[in-house]
Amino acid sequence: MTPEHAAVGRTARAVKQTRQQLKENRPMEQKRNNPRYANGALRRKNRERFKALDLPCGICHGRYGPIHYDEPSNSKHPLSFVIDEIRPVSRWKEFGYSSPREAAEDFDNLQPAHWCCNSMKSNKLSTDAPNKAFKGRNKKHIERNISDGLW
Repeated sequence: MTPEHAAVGRTARAVKQTRQQLKENRPMEQKRNNPRYANGALRRKNRERFKALDLPCGICHGRYGPIHYDEPSNSKHPLSFVIDEIRPVSRWKEFGYSSPREAAEDFDNLQPAHWCCNSMKSNKLSTDAPNKAFKGRNKKHIERNISDGLW
């Protein structure tokens, strides 16, 4: 192997290692900048409050069934529990909050939700009409894709 080829090999390895380090560090960096995770103790406390209350989904109002509080919150478990911000944190200025963190920590701005309902709602406002959050989406397609084991 010529010295030129060895240098290229070292450079490629260095780039690959740098990319790997960036990929590993990205989630932590995002959590530092995310107001929802700025106060982790309060976030965990609010999750426990909602679990104890055993409330229905604040977006679909139980249309898709009860929230599965004991499952991990991810796409493999669409009926799993997540906390939804009624007034989106990303639009905090519109609602008179002094900071995104204040909007994320306001208990009156939180409600329990299914993972799938919260992901479809995105940063829209949900009103008393549960279908407003799903406006423009094929409801049959949504209902067909919600299957979460034996329930």
